[in-house]
Amino acid sequence: MHNKIKIDINADLGEGMSNDAQIMPLISSCNIACGGHVGNEMTILKSLKLAKKHNVKVGAHPSFPDKDNFGRALITMTKKELTRSIYEQIMLFYNCCDQLKMKMHHVKLHGALYNYAAKDAPTADAVVEAILETGERPVLYVPPNSVLAEKAKNLLPIKYEAFIDRAYNEDLSLVSRKENGALIQNKKIALNQLLNIVIDQSVNTVIGVEVSLKASTFCIHGDQKNAVEILKFIIDDLPQNNIIVS
Repeated sequence: MHNKIKIDINADLGEGMSNDAQIMPLISSCNIACGGHVGNEMTILKSLKLAKKHNVKVGAHPSFPDKDNFGRALITMTKKELTRSIYEQIMLFYNCCDQLKMKMHHVKLHGALYNYAAKDAPTADAVVEAILETGERPVLYVPPNSVLAEKAKNLLPIKYEAFIDRAYNEDLSLVSRKENGALIQNKKIALNQLLNIVIDQSVNTVIGVEVSLKASTFCIHGDQKNAVEILKFIIDDLPQNNIIVS
């Protein structure tokens, strides 16, 4: 009997979509919007209670403070302003966890902040400094080979993340949502991408070139209309590939 491969599947929740209750039992960790792009104390507590019911690890999902663009546009702020905003979002989340006697497991950035901190040093520094300022040491979910991973690795526990439902460029950046094919909505293609990364440690990029990619947590977007269907399909298939979600 081969050893089973353990993976974490995470989803972005608490973003006002109607499928959170269907997604939560299918994942092992969740990233809960904490006021930057969407969300407030009430929505965070609701998501936390749902996670507690299904024994799912919980993480803060901070963003640029930009509700108008759902955190998906790059906005200009000073490093100090950005650090403060991220700190406040994480503390709001942490205080909600505290109310329910739950532990904040991780931090995972959202949208444009995730993509920009992957390549911009001052932005990555702002993120790491904001987390350290909370006095907590949550795991930081980071893209492999990113500036953020480099900045965080000696200061915080990190976990490399890959995406189940997003297409990749050759430099391992995500294909822009403005491009065709950026989102993977076909459940078979999503499963193949996941298996490829888990088993072969590589990903087939948008131009058809295989690139090395190692990760241990895998994200699906809660605002993706096929999220539940994709997750159910994947979870049914994983045991025959000796993979368990935990």
